[in-house]
Amino acid sequence: MIKLYRHALSGHAHRVELFLSLLDLDYQLVDVDLMAGAHKDAEFVKMHPFGQVPVLDDNGTVLWDSNAILVYLARTYGKEAWNPANANEEAAVQAWLSVAAGSIAFGPATARLVTVFGADLDHEGAKARANGLFETVNGTLENQAYLTGARITIADIAAYTYIAHAPEGGVPLEGYPNIQAWIGRIESLPGFVGMQKTPLTVAA
Repeated sequence: MIKLYRHALSGHAHRVELFLSLLDLDYQLVDVDLMAGAHKDAEFVKMHPFGQVPVLDDNGTVLWDSNAILVYLARTYGKEAWNPANANEEAAVQAWLSVAAGSIAFGPATARLVTVFGADLDHEGAKARANGLFETVNGTLENQAYLTGARITIADIAAYTYIAHAPEGGVPLEGYPNIQAWIGRIESLPGFVGMQKTPLTVAA
Protein backbone atom coordinates (compact mmCIF):
# COMPACT_ATOMS: atom_id res chain seq x y z
CA MET A 1 0.00 0.00 0.00
CA ILE A 2 1.32 3.43 -0.95
CA LYS A 3 1.27 5.90 1.94
CA LEU A 4 1.00 9.64 1.40
CA TYR A 5 1.94 11.78 4.38
CA ARG A 6 0.07 15.03 3.91
CA HIS A 7 -1.89 17.93 5.36
CA ALA A 8 -5.42 18.38 4.05
CA LEU A 9 -4.84 22.05 3.16
CA SER A 10 -1.42 21.63 1.56
CA GLY A 11 -1.52 22.20 -2.18
CA HIS A 12 1.84 20.47 -2.54
CA ALA A 13 0.40 17.36 -0.90
CA HIS A 14 -2.81 17.61 -2.88
CA ARG A 15 -1.05 17.52 -6.24
CA VAL A 16 0.35 14.12 -5.26
CA GLU A 17 -2.99 12.88 -3.96
CA LEU A 18 -4.67 14.02 -7.17
CA PHE A 19 -2.13 12.18 -9.31
CA LEU A 20 -2.41 8.99 -7.26
CA SER A 21 -6.17 9.10 -7.78
CA LEU A 22 -5.93 9.82 -11.51
CA LEU A 23 -3.58 6.84 -11.84
CA ASP A 24 -6.19 4.74 -10.01
CA LEU A 25 -3.65 3.54 -7.46
CA ASP A 26 -4.49 2.24 -4.02
CA TYR A 27 -3.09 4.56 -1.40
CA GLN A 28 -3.47 5.50 2.25
CA LEU A 29 -3.54 9.09 3.46
CA VAL A 30 -1.58 9.78 6.64
CA ASP A 31 -2.41 13.19 8.07
CA VAL A 32 0.48 15.15 9.55
CA ASP A 33 -0.48 17.72 12.19
CA LEU A 34 1.50 20.74 11.06
CA MET A 35 0.01 22.95 13.76
CA ALA A 36 1.43 20.62 16.40
CA GLY A 37 4.82 20.52 14.65
CA ALA A 38 4.57 16.84 13.73
CA HIS A 39 6.48 17.54 10.51
CA LYS A 40 9.52 18.53 12.57
CA ASP A 41 9.42 15.39 14.70
CA ALA A 42 12.66 13.39 14.58
CA GLU A 43 10.95 10.36 13.04
CA PHE A 44 9.34 12.43 10.31
CA VAL A 45 12.59 14.25 9.53
CA LYS A 46 14.13 10.85 8.86
CA MET A 47 11.77 10.65 5.88
CA HIS A 48 12.03 14.29 4.81
CA PRO A 49 15.22 16.09 5.89
CA PHE A 50 13.53 19.51 5.59
CA GLY A 51 10.51 18.45 7.64
CA GLN A 52 7.79 19.20 5.11
CA VAL A 53 4.81 17.51 3.50
CA PRO A 54 4.26 15.62 1.32
CA VAL A 55 6.22 12.41 1.75
CA LEU A 56 5.43 9.30 -0.26
CA ASP A 57 6.23 5.80 0.96
CA ASP A 58 5.81 3.33 -1.89
CA ASN A 59 6.35 0.03 -0.10
CA GLY A 60 9.66 1.14 1.34
CA THR A 61 10.70 3.60 -1.37
CA VAL A 62 10.48 6.92 0.47
CA LEU A 63 10.35 10.11 -1.56
CA TRP A 64 9.88 13.79 -0.79
CA ASP A 65 9.26 16.96 -2.81
CA SER A 66 5.93 16.99 -4.60
CA ASN A 67 7.31 17.50 -8.09
CA ALA A 68 9.89 14.76 -7.65
CA ILE A 69 7.12 12.44 -6.46
CA LEU A 70 5.06 13.27 -9.56
CA VAL A 71 8.01 12.34 -11.79
CA TYR A 72 8.48 9.08 -9.90
CA LEU A 73 4.82 8.12 -10.09
CA ALA A 74 4.64 9.00 -13.78
CA ARG A 75 7.67 6.88 -14.61
CA THR A 76 6.69 3.99 -12.35
CA TYR A 77 2.94 3.79 -12.91
CA GLY A 78 1.94 6.17 -15.69
CA LYS A 79 4.75 5.46 -18.15
CA GLU A 80 5.04 8.00 -20.95
CA ALA A 81 1.40 9.06 -20.84
CA TRP A 82 2.11 11.67 -18.16
CA ASN A 83 5.83 12.47 -18.59
CA PRO A 84 6.95 11.91 -22.19
CA ALA A 85 10.37 10.44 -22.91
CA ASN A 86 10.89 12.60 -25.98
CA ALA A 87 13.58 15.11 -25.02
CA ASN A 88 11.76 18.21 -26.23
CA GLU A 89 8.46 17.21 -24.64
CA GLU A 90 10.10 16.20 -21.38
CA ALA A 91 11.96 19.52 -21.26
CA ALA A 92 8.64 21.35 -21.68
CA VAL A 93 7.21 19.43 -18.72
CA GLN A 94 10.28 20.18 -16.60
CA ALA A 95 10.00 23.87 -17.42
CA TRP A 96 6.48 23.95 -16.00
CA LEU A 97 7.56 21.98 -12.94
CA SER A 98 10.05 24.80 -12.37
CA VAL A 99 7.19 27.30 -12.70
CA ALA A 100 5.28 25.31 -10.07
CA ALA A 101 8.26 25.50 -7.72
CA GLY A 102 8.89 29.16 -8.53
CA SER A 103 6.21 31.54 -9.78
CA ILE A 104 3.30 29.47 -8.51
CA ALA A 105 4.89 28.94 -5.10
CA PHE A 106 5.74 32.64 -4.68
CA GLY A 107 2.52 33.90 -6.25
CA PRO A 108 -0.84 32.19 -5.62
CA ALA A 109 0.53 29.73 -3.07
CA THR A 110 2.09 32.50 -0.98
CA ALA A 111 -1.05 34.65 -1.20
CA ARG A 112 -3.03 31.70 0.12
CA LEU A 113 -0.55 31.18 2.96
CA VAL A 114 -1.45 34.65 4.18
CA THR A 115 -5.23 34.20 4.09
CA VAL A 116 -5.55 30.56 5.07
CA PHE A 117 -2.64 30.11 7.47
CA GLY A 118 -2.08 33.68 8.63
CA ALA A 119 1.51 33.78 7.39
CA ASP A 120 3.31 37.10 7.88
CA LEU A 121 4.23 37.56 4.21
CA ASP A 122 3.81 40.24 1.55
CA HIS A 123 0.23 39.59 0.47
CA GLU A 124 0.00 42.39 -2.07
CA GLY A 125 3.28 41.36 -3.66
CA ALA A 126 2.16 37.74 -3.86
CA LYS A 127 -1.13 38.72 -5.48
CA ALA A 128 0.70 40.87 -8.03
CA ARG A 129 3.02 37.97 -8.87
CA ALA A 130 0.02 35.67 -9.19
CA ASN A 131 -1.75 37.97 -11.61
CA GLY A 132 1.40 38.37 -13.69
CA LEU A 133 1.75 34.60 -13.82
CA PHE A 134 -1.90 34.12 -14.73
CA GLU A 135 -1.61 36.50 -17.68
CA THR A 136 1.11 34.25 -19.09
CA VAL A 137 -0.70 31.01 -18.31
CA ASN A 138 -3.95 32.31 -19.77
CA GLY A 139 -2.09 33.23 -22.96
CA THR A 140 -0.41 29.83 -23.10
CA LEU A 141 -3.82 28.15 -22.93
CA GLU A 142 -5.30 30.32 -25.67
CA ASN A 143 -4.78 27.74 -28.43
CA GLN A 144 -3.99 24.55 -26.53
CA ALA A 145 -5.82 22.43 -23.98
CA TYR A 146 -2.97 21.90 -21.53
CA LEU A 147 0.22 23.62 -20.47
CA THR A 148 2.54 21.71 -22.78
CA GLY A 149 0.13 21.09 -25.65
CA ALA A 150 -2.80 18.90 -26.59
CA ARG A 151 -2.50 16.30 -23.84
CA ILE A 152 -2.35 16.47 -20.09
CA THR A 153 0.95 15.82 -18.29
CA ILE A 154 2.28 16.08 -14.76
CA ALA A 155 2.96 19.75 -15.57
CA ASP A 156 -0.78 20.36 -15.32
CA ILE A 157 -1.06 18.33 -12.12
CA ALA A 158 1.75 20.33 -10.51
CA ALA A 159 0.14 23.63 -11.48
CA TYR A 160 -3.52 22.87 -10.88
CA THR A 161 -4.10 23.07 -7.13
CA TYR A 162 -2.68 26.47 -6.25
CA ILE A 163 -4.09 28.04 -9.41
CA ALA A 164 -7.56 26.57 -8.86
CA HIS A 165 -7.50 27.70 -5.22
CA ALA A 166 -6.05 31.14 -5.95
CA PRO A 167 -9.33 32.87 -4.97
CA GLU A 168 -8.73 31.64 -1.42
CA GLY A 169 -5.65 33.84 -1.45
CA GLY A 170 -7.52 36.84 -2.76
CA VAL A 171 -6.68 36.34 -6.44
CA PRO A 172 -9.87 36.08 -8.55
CA LEU A 173 -9.87 33.99 -11.71
CA GLU A 174 -12.74 35.71 -13.51
CA GLY A 175 -10.39 37.60 -15.81
CA TYR A 176 -8.70 34.43 -17.04
CA PRO A 177 -11.22 32.43 -19.09
CA ASN A 178 -8.65 30.05 -20.56
CA ILE A 179 -7.43 29.14 -17.10
CA GLN A 180 -10.99 28.56 -15.96
CA ALA A 181 -11.61 26.24 -18.93
CA TRP A 182 -8.36 24.38 -18.16
CA ILE A 183 -9.43 23.92 -14.54
CA GLY A 184 -12.73 22.53 -15.77
CA ARG A 185 -10.98 20.03 -18.01
CA ILE A 186 -8.87 18.75 -15.14
CA GLU A 187 -11.81 18.56 -12.75
CA SER A 188 -13.79 16.50 -15.28
CA LEU A 189 -11.12 13.78 -15.49
CA PRO A 190 -12.08 10.31 -14.23
CA GLY A 191 -10.61 9.91 -10.77
CA PHE A 192 -10.36 13.62 -10.02
CA VAL A 193 -10.27 14.41 -6.32
CA GLY A 194 -10.36 17.98 -5.05
CA MET A 195 -8.59 19.65 -2.17
CA GLN A 196 -10.56 20.85 0.82
CA LYS A 197 -11.73 24.40 0.25
CA THR A 198 -11.32 27.19 2.76
CA PRO A 199 -13.18 30.51 3.01
CA LEU A 200 -11.48 33.70 1.88
CA THR A 201 -10.40 35.57 5.02
CA VAL A 202 -8.63 38.56 3.48
CA ALA A 203 -10.30 40.80 0.91
CA ALA A 204 -8.95 40.63 -2.65
